[in-house]
Amino acid sequence: MNIFSAFDSFLVTPLLWSLIFFTHLFFNNLGLGILALTLIIRLVLTPLTLPSLKASKKQREISGELNELKKKYSGDKKKLAEEQMVLFRKHGINPAAGCLPQVAQIIVLLALYQVFIRVLGFNGHGSNLPAEYSFINTRFLYLDLLKKDPFILLPGLAGASQFLMSKMLLPVVKKEEKIVEKAEDKPDDLMYNMQEQMLYLGPAFTILISWGLPSGLVLYWLATTVFSIVQQWWVFRDRQLAA
Repeated sequence: MNIFSAFDSFLVTPLLWSLIFFTHLFFNNLGLGILALTLIIRLVLTPLTLPSLKASKKQREISGELNELKKKYSGDKKKLAEEQMVLFRKHGINPAAGCLPQVAQIIVLLALYQVFIRVLGFNGHGSNLPAEYSFINTRFLYLDLLKKDPFILLPGLAGASQFLMSKMLLPVVKKEEKIVEKAEDKPDDLMYNMQEQMLYLGPAFTILISWGLPSGLVLYWLATTVFSIVQQWWVFRDRQLAA
């Protein structure tokens, strides 16, 4: 079995039948089916997501130690980055821990795209459903989920929700910002740089990619981000850590 057939067997086909099942369960409405499937996918990915959220929470907890390092090595950016990595290892924190859930989400998105193209018949401009799926109602609010959003509202909402999700991780950076600004070259600050880039690059990437996708996929993207925000809020619900 090559990688493409494995991709079909273990992702595309299960996602197709799951989507059809939930769509049929929720009055044959594709939008409601996508929302239900999104919730299930988020629950399945929870074992990947929670470690990255807990790592972010630990970063908040060691903010005092990070501040001390920034004061101590404010004139030596290379040493500061090295000492930050030592501190992260000491507390079992992987700064790149958030990458794996994002990669998993993109893989699922690609599989759903294959469902839309090869099974539901999306061709970039909308389509007629194959006869075996003619019972599916592709209308959801003002959208035809097999077509692109004509008003680009859904991609905008997806980008805004991505920004909000990233912004929720920034309070600890804000506390450190005055110290970081004393350094001559802010980009050399490892944690600040990574979180600052994700704050803006993530939403921009989301809008750019979702602009050309069928609304059904963008609805999935938006829903999964909203569910992630709720999950993130739950992990960070201790307001003392978020202050």
